[in-house]
Amino acid sequence: MIPDILHIGPVPIHLFGIFLALGFLAAGWVAGREFERKGYDPALASSAVVWGAVGGLVGARLWIVLDAWPEFVRAPWTFLVTGGGFVFYGGLLGGALAVTLFFWREHVPWLAGADATAPAIALGQAIGRLGCQAAGDGDWGKETTLPWGMAYPYAVVGWDKPPGVRVHPTPLYEAAAYAAIFLVLSGAARFLVEFVRVNPRIAFGLTEAQLVSLTLIVIGGWWLLSRRAWRAAAA
Repeated sequence: MIPDILHIGPVPIHLFGIFLALGFLAAGWVAGREFERKGYDPALASSAVVWGAVGGLVGARLWIVLDAWPEFVRAPWTFLVTGGGFVFYGGLLGGALAVTLFFWREHVPWLAGADATAPAIALGQAIGRLGCQAAGDGDWGKETTLPWGMAYPYAVVGWDKPPGVRVHPTPLYEAAAYAAIFLVLSGAARFLVEFVRVNPRIAFGLTEAQLVSLTLIVIGGWWLLSRRAWRAAAA
C-alpha cells in the first residue's frame, strides 16, 4: 500500500499514525465500557488511554534504543530522530507502568483495572497492525509462494525484493489473531506469527518477541492456575 496518500498542504498524514489514533480511540471505548461494567466511572478510561499512550510510545522507543545500543551511542540525537520505529513489547511495558501509576493515583485496584483494560489492549493492537500493513514498516514475513503473499513496493522502510517476490503479510496475520482473541492469548498469537517473521533468532531458534511471549504465557498461565486453586481451596 502507499503509506502517505493524504496531505495538508506540504505536511503528509501518515496512514500508520491514523491507524494508531484509531487504535487508541477503540481501546478507550472498550475500556470505558469495562470500567462502567465493573462499577467505576467510565471517564477513567479516557485518562487511562492517554497515560497508556504516552508510556507506551516512550517504552516502545526506548526498547528500540536498547536493541540498537551501538548505533544509538555513536549518534544519539540522529538515532532518536531518524532511527527505527517502535517495538510492541517495549510499548506494552511502558504503557503498563504508566497505567499502573494512573490506577494508584485514582485508587483503582490494580487487578480490577488490568482486567478492565485487557480487552482494549488486544483490540488496539489489532487496529495498530493494520497501520503496519498500510505503511509497510518492515515487519512483514519470509518469502512465500502462497496465493495470499504480498509485495510492499511502497514500504516506508524500503523494499529490496525483486519483481515477482511475495512475502507473508504478517501484520494481517496478527491483526486477525488479536481481533479474534480480543481478550486473551495475545502472547500465543505473537509467538506463532514470529515463526514466519524475518526477525533474528536469539536463543533456542526463537526470536526476541517469542521469548518474551513465552514468558508472558507462563506468567499468565501460572496466575490463572493459582487463582483457580485458591478459589477451590476457599470453597
